[in-house]
Amino acid sequence: MNTKGTVNQRAGAGAAAHRPGVARLAQAAGLAVVLAGLPGCQNLAGTTSLSQVRIIDASPDAGGSAGLDVYQGSSILAYGVGFGTTTTYVPITPGGYTVQVDTGKTHQELVSASGTFLPNQQYTVLVGSYAASLQELILKDQNQAAPTGDTSLRILDQSIRAGAVDVYLVPSGGSVTTTRPFVTGINFNSNTGYLDLPTGTYTLVVLPSGTAPTASGATLYTGAAVSYFGGTATTVVLIDTNVTTVPAINVLTATDYAPADE
Repeated sequence: MNTKGTVNQRAGAGAAAHRPGVARLAQAAGLAVVLAGLPGCQNLAGTTSLSQVRIIDASPDAGGSAGLDVYQGSSILAYGVGFGTTTTYVPITPGGYTVQVDTGKTHQELVSASGTFLPNQQYTVLVGSYAASLQELILKDQNQAAPTGDTSLRILDQSIRAGAVDVYLVPSGGSVTTTRPFVTGINFNSNTGYLDLPTGTYTLVVLPSGTAPTASGATLYTGAAVSYFGGTATTVVLIDTNVTTVPAINVLTATDYAPADE
């Protein structure tokens, strides 16, 4: 994976406003039932000693129509999480836990992973791949503001069929043909980490890796224009579409951090 352009990497029809405080929920499989859910982290009063965790279901077939039930130890975090769904953050007591993913309404374990959840930190439990090779990753999310004048963006590639891709963020008024790729050569399971880019309005475009963009050429994905506000941190997840005949990509977008005054 290569990163391009003037960005800084840290480990770990009108524009659609990427407003803080609301994790965008994909509509592909309806809404999960989330217990004690909180919107994107905003230095929420009374939660500074807790951890926060959310679930992203990027598996196209795990759980079937029942979705996924997700447990933190013996405590339920979310019921019926469907493909393409991002839950809100759920506060939990800090500590070491096994996060278990079951087929919805069955207590049939599909996959589990263990991790340590620290106070005043936030995490994503990412479920991906096909059911036959299901995997679960626990990722630490950014919970602090991007540098002044910037927004932070992390891209997680969970598209199984698309192969290696290049991702462009085309600024408002610009063209993909004159825009340098934001990241290149990312594959299934790639995690770019958080990259900083100037605050502004961008259109996300995904092409097969190495493909020269053209003004009228086909893409794997071309999104709507989205405004990214100063100080915010956002996770973008590339997933497969339900179309099986040709590789194509859908995109999930979730707010990781938003300044409290936005």
